[in-house]
Parts: sequence; C-alpha cells; structure tokens
Amino acid sequence: MQAGKKIYFASDFHLGVPTYESSLAREKLIVKWLDEIKTDAEEIFLVGDMFDFWWEYTYTIPKGFVRLFGKLAELSDSGIKIHFFTGNHDLWMKDYFQVELNATINREPITREFNGKQFYIGHGDGLGPGDKWYKFLKFCFTSKFMQWCFARIHPNLAFKIARASSNKSRIATGKSDEKFLGKENEWLYIYCKEYLNTHKIDFFLFGHRHLPLDLDIEGKARYINLGEWFNYHSYVVFDGTNLELKYYS
Repeated sequence: MQAGKKIYFASDFHLGVPTYESSLAREKLIVKWLDEIKTDAEEIFLVGDMFDFWWEYTYTIPKGFVRLFGKLAELSDSGIKIHFFTGNHDLWMKDYFQVELNATINREPITREFNGKQFYIGHGDGLGPGDKWYKFLKFCFTSKFMQWCFARIHPNLAFKIARASSNKSRIATGKSDEKFLGKENEWLYIYCKEYLNTHKIDFFLFGHRHLPLDLDIEGKARYINLGEWFNYHSYVVFDGTNLELKYYS
C-alpha cells in the first residue's frame, strides 16, 4: 500500500428496492460516501449485492443507477482500483463493469495481502454449514446452460420476472431485522473458524449477513461482516495498520 492510502470495503447496497425514491436516496448517499473517500482510497472492494437484482445481457443491462456508475467511472479513471464481487442478487454479472469501469469481477472469495496482513474477501452466500436448498439454487443460477436458456427471453419479460422476485427479498419487504445468533450459531463465523485449520488468515470480510459484526476468532483472526446500506450504512476501512468497522451518516 502507498503511504497515506486506505483500502475500503462495503457491500449490500441493494439498489432498486423497495421504491424508486428510497433507492435513489440511498444511491445518492453512497455516491456522497464514495466522493468523500476518493481523497485517500487506493482500492475499493464492493462485496456483492450492489443491486437487488442485476441480470446482464450481452447488449442490455437494467436501467438506472447512473449516479453510481458515473462516480465509479470517475474514481476508476483517477487510478483507484475498483473490485466487484457477485452476490446472490447479482450473480449474472458479465463484463459491463470490467469494460466500462476497468473493474475486477470476482465470482468466488479471494485472498489478498495488504501490508503483510492476509485478507479473505467474499460475499459469503453459500458458505458454511446448512442452507442446502440455496446452495442448490446457486448451482442452477450459475449454470452457463441455465443462463443461456434465460437469455432467450426478451429483457422486458426477463426483468419483469426478476423484479417480481426481487420485491420479495428480505430487504424489499422490510424483513432484514437481523439478530446476532451467538458466535457458534453464526454460519460464516463457523466457516472462518474451520478455514483457519488449514490456512493463515488475519481478516475475513463478508457481506450477505446484513448485520455489521466484528468478531474475534480464538485470538487467531477477525471475522467482519460489512452489514448493509439499508439500515446501517456500514463499511470497513484498512489504513495499512488498523482495520475498522465504521458507519456513514
């Protein structure tokens, strides 16, 4: 890392729901945050579910979100590295952000080293024990054959289907009042704990859970959940030495 620079992490913007007006207000807040961190950001990791649905055709994308796209383009053009992770709401991401924003697209968790610290970064969906039904659905939705089949549907109908499904999500319906389950019942914590048996990691950073968490893992590492921008406006910043979970107001 360059001296004086920082690495930023955020996830679960869920733009597009529950209404156009509330999504727009949230998008403007996110853009304001991005505009403020551009002065010292070296890299920005957007760790999945930026949109409550994102189905990208070869020549067509969902309309909207131009303020976010414009700000990310500005940051990318200034030399700040942008990283996208596909979440369970934006699995069908192709190369639009790679081409337009010079962003890196990550479809699986990755490991990165910053200033001698090992970071394990991913959206978090499908990890840990249980939730076999979702893991089966994710396998289907990430199937190239299934994506090819769905791409035969006209975007007008496809996006209508997607929005109908999106409007039933926990964010859209207001059922995202997540409660801490205790370390041994948090599935991502369990996943991190088991992963440490065979790997050396200092920080695990995930989204998906929608609850900001910063948990010590037996003195070996920290598991941080990035929360979401519907209720918490939470994010994580690493300054080269310290990693901090913060809230934007």
